[in-house]
Amino acid sequence: MRNIDIQSIKQRFGIIGNSPLLNYAIQVAAQVAPTEMTVLITGESGSGKESFSKIIHQLSPRKHGQFIAINCGAIPEGTIDSELFGHEKGSFTGATDTRKGYFEVTDGGTIFLDEIGEMPLATQARLLRVLENGEFIKVGSSKVQKTDVRVVAATNVNLLNAVEKGRFREDLYYRLNTVPITVPPLRERGEDIYLLFRKFASDFAERYRVKPISLTPDAVEELLSFRFPGNIRQLKNIVEQISVLEYDRELDAARLRHYLPREQGGSQVPALLAREHGADQSFSERDLLYKVLFDMRRDVSDLKKLVYELMTRQPGDTELLKEHSHLFENIEQVNHVRPFKSPEQHEPYYLPMQQPRDEEDYEERVEDIPHETEEEGLSLESMEKEMILKALKKHNNKRKYAANDLGISERTLYRKLKQYDIEN
Repeated sequence: MRNIDIQSIKQRFGIIGNSPLLNYAIQVAAQVAPTEMTVLITGESGSGKESFSKIIHQLSPRKHGQFIAINCGAIPEGTIDSELFGHEKGSFTGATDTRKGYFEVTDGGTIFLDEIGEMPLATQARLLRVLENGEFIKVGSSKVQKTDVRVVAATNVNLLNAVEKGRFREDLYYRLNTVPITVPPLRERGEDIYLLFRKFASDFAERYRVKPISLTPDAVEELLSFRFPGNIRQLKNIVEQISVLEYDRELDAARLRHYLPREQGGSQVPALLAREHGADQSFSERDLLYKVLFDMRRDVSDLKKLVYELMTRQPGDTELLKEHSHLFENIEQVNHVRPFKSPEQHEPYYLPMQQPRDEEDYEERVEDIPHETEEEGLSLESMEKEMILKALKKHNNKRKYAANDLGISERTLYRKLKQYDIEN
């Protein structure tokens, strides 16, 4: 086995870190580079998989050939065959000229197929033929062409699970996985996290012409304990943010926590939306608005009842009550108040009934709301229409700002304007 200088490889390709897992991955990449074997690089998003594809290409006999990196997940399914294998003139709408694909352009070089798990099944069959026989056919052609391309693939998903679910061809998986390389996530690289932090801090200090960010010992411990679900990409973004925003160039643990997401490795989706995932998205625009309106109206009604009861107990407030009697016309005391007898009083006084506030009771509360809605002319439709009119008036009929104020999309506001026949 030939001697591999891992440190020189790191310097050449700008790889920072001394983790044993990282060193082993580099060693495997360097050993397989001189061969013609296909390589499958696995690792989480943002862990630096593309760097290993460049190591394999630059240390191989193909280093003078072309190297192309392709994100399979970023190419639409309808055009990926044309991108990879080319097409003939007139083969589909918009094909005004004959086009060479990547496998023809990089003949004698290396193609890096990132996010290989996102490749459509039909394209997987074409790729398998290239790997097996070095043959491909352009879209719209019947002519078989030859190519000599080395394929290095990468994925951040479990391809075996994809095989079991029928989303990835089993024969292609074993053909790609001739030599597997696993890139460790940042959280498993120990002190490498701090080394990368210092490297990024130095780079951004030079870019923005500021003093480099440094960390106190407790901040270093806080940094090393963070899981970094976004790996190196997330760390780099955090360091850049700190470099630009912080006046104090030395951060302690308390200050650093402001830049680290609170939910480490968890879902960043709000809890309410997470529970409603898969349901009608209009919930957040319509039902949530109705719920807020119901709660507000219920609270106002309860407050009116309480004020009414207190004023009826105070003789001096009788005239004031008569003067504003229109505010208390529709109070239904029997159904909405309950007697409570205090130790100092023989006569009971009344307090508002406590309404359920759990989300599970929401539907019951909607059904149990008394018929004051019709009596007071405050139906949901009229309340919603009134809110829309107020928002439009507030923002001089500018729908974009009115929609933002109402917490709904501009499209939904437009639909509501049509529904209520509101002239904008």
